[in-house]
Amino acid sequence: MQQSFTYPNGLPFLKMHGLGNDFVIIDARAEESPLTPELARAIGERHFGVGYDQLVVLTSAGDADAAMVFWNSDGSLSNACGNATRCIAQLLMDEAGQEEITLRSGNGLLQALRGADGRISVNMGHPQLSWQDVPLAQDEDLISLPIDGSPGAAGMGNPHCVFVVDDLASVDLEAQGAAIESHPLFPEKTNVEFIQVLDRSTIRQRTFERGAGVTLACGSGACAVAVVAHRKGLTERKVRIELDGGVLDIDWRADGVWMTGATQLVFSGVLAPEFLEASL
Repeated sequence: MQQSFTYPNGLPFLKMHGLGNDFVIIDARAEESPLTPELARAIGERHFGVGYDQLVVLTSAGDADAAMVFWNSDGSLSNACGNATRCIAQLLMDEAGQEEITLRSGNGLLQALRGADGRISVNMGHPQLSWQDVPLAQDEDLISLPIDGSPGAAGMGNPHCVFVVDDLASVDLEAQGAAIESHPLFPEKTNVEFIQVLDRSTIRQRTFERGAGVTLACGSGACAVAVVAHRKGLTERKVRIELDGGVLDIDWRADGVWMTGATQLVFSGVLAPEFLEASL
C-alpha cells in the first residue's frame, strides 16, 4: 500500500541504454526510494513490466552530485554498473549544464566527464585484485583460477570471472555463463566474461551478468576484462573492447580504470499506481 499512497499518480522513470545494456532510472533525490526486491523484479519483466538489465535509483549525496543504487532484474543489489553510471552521468550533466560530475556508488566516488565527441567517460576506480576483495571463497591465483579454462578474476565493485577463448562464436554463453555464475569459488556469485583477444589493443567480449543473464554490453565487465587480459600478458593497458552492442574504450591508468562509450536516453514513462500496487 505504501507505493500507491506515495505515488497516487504513478511513479515516473526514464529508460536509457549504453551500447544496448539497458536501464530503468528512478529519481528518488527528493523523496524516499520506493524500490523493494518484489517491485524491482516486476519492473524488470520484459513482457509484464518495462524490462531492463539493471535498474538505478538516484538519491541525494552530500559528497557528490548524486548517489546511485543498482538493482538487478532478479531483485538483487549490485555495487557497480559501469554503463549505467555513464548513462546517469550524461543525464545529470545535461540537467546541470556541466561537462564533469562526481557520482557515489557502492564502490565509492566516481568521476565522470563528457568528451569532445559527446561520449561519456567514467573512472570506475581501482580494480580489486586480492582474493578477499573480489571476493573468492579461498586464496587462489587471480590470473589463473582452478576452473576449466583457467579464467582470471578481478573485482570492479562486483566480481568478474574472465575466460580467454580462441573462438568466441563457439561459446554457449547462456549455459556456460549460468554454470560459472554460481560456482562455489564465488560466494557472492559472479559476472562471467568470455573474450577473444584480436590483437594487443583489441578484444572481443561477451558477458553473462550476475542477476541479469546475457547482456549486449557490460561496462564493469569490460573494465575487468582489460585488467585480466593485461595481467595475463595478452594486451596493453589501453584497449578497445568490441561488445555485441558496440564499442567501449578502456584505459587502466594510475588513478583507476577509465571507460568511455556512447549513451542514449530512449524514453520517459510513468509506472501506473495499479501496477505498483499489484507488484507489492
